[in-house]
Amino acid sequence: MPMTLEQIQDKYPGAFTDAFGDSPELASELATLIIAGKKVATCGSLRSWQEQEALPQPGGYSIVLNGEQQPVCVIRTTGLFLTRFDRVTPEMAMLEGEGDLSLDHWRQEHQRYFERAGYFHSEMELIFETFQLVEVI
Repeated sequence: MPMTLEQIQDKYPGAFTDAFGDSPELASELATLIIAGKKVATCGSLRSWQEQEALPQPGGYSIVLNGEQQPVCVIRTTGLFLTRFDRVTPEMAMLEGEGDLSLDHWRQEHQRYFERAGYFHSEMELIFETFQLVEVI
């Protein structure tokens, strides 16, 4: 029987709990990429980070939820840094593990994502997070 969210939170006290993306489908797709070892980074707008109460911290753990809001894995943040949308490199895009891993794909999909969130600008500031997979639930 899979561990419950409460059991996982007991095992990783203080862990941040969240789903990636902005839809159940995207959350499940990105969680699958993390479990497969293809996705080892993510990013968000600095604006959205500043609006959150709890944020991942280097060395901290996060419980990743799928589109059904079920815990599927635990990751540990290995780095956080500030960059801009127009300064994301091909290497950074590849770390996100999405699509064909190209910078063009990354730009296209992330521009759509940020536009859906209500804000996009090519010079917008981003928080780029790298992480490692710790445990598959």
